[in-house]
Amino acid sequence: MQRGWVVFDLDGTLIESEQIWAEIRRDFVAEHGGRWNDGAQAAMMGMRTVEWARYMHDDLGVALPADSIAQRVVDAVAERLAVDLPVIPGARRVLEEAAGAFVLGVATSSAQQVAATVLARTGWAKFFSVVVSADSVARGKPAPDVYLRALDLLAADPTCSAAVEDSGNGIRSAYAAGLAVIGIPNHAYPPDPAALALADRRVAKLEDLDPGVIRDVLLRRATERRNEQSR
Repeated sequence: MQRGWVVFDLDGTLIESEQIWAEIRRDFVAEHGGRWNDGAQAAMMGMRTVEWARYMHDDLGVALPADSIAQRVVDAVAERLAVDLPVIPGARRVLEEAAGAFVLGVATSSAQQVAATVLARTGWAKFFSVVVSADSVARGKPAPDVYLRALDLLAADPTCSAAVEDSGNGIRSAYAAGLAVIGIPNHAYPPDPAALALADRRVAKLEDLDPGVIRDVLLRRATERRNEQSR
């Protein structure tokens, strides 16, 4: 019997890194003549590297080419995470238990370089069958592309799959790809109510997630699907 599939977001879901991204981007904007605003980090959450680099150039006024912005910021984030990795409490236990019950993947907006740094530091690579960066697809979150790519590589049935997400753009992305969504709202950058309403289940913190919660979500999805087919 198929165990089902679970695809995890990375930043903000398994590691508390959104604040690091925000700090490095804010300092970079200030150092290069741009104009940071309070909504900038939330606006960039879910964007592919090329998208947020262009946003920093066009909207925040950084006077460097977008590809230079991207590489410098990604390098700075990877260097920070290599020495200071803020793992969210319970992450390893959650992954160990989930990997024993489901096939796991990662669908992240982070550059592959950042994702590789995190997995190397934590030793989590063994839990995941696939790791997909949004930089490898045409559109970032909230478009479904990164989740669709993960499902394709996993040979997964979206009706038997769940995503674990913290952000509004991430929830929208997973929902659009047809996965059941478990929302664990980011406390620093909470998802908007309309996005959170798309989640099949809300969990207050990562530590509260276990295989039973995931099974309940997938069972409810399967039941709803059977009911729709019988109408």
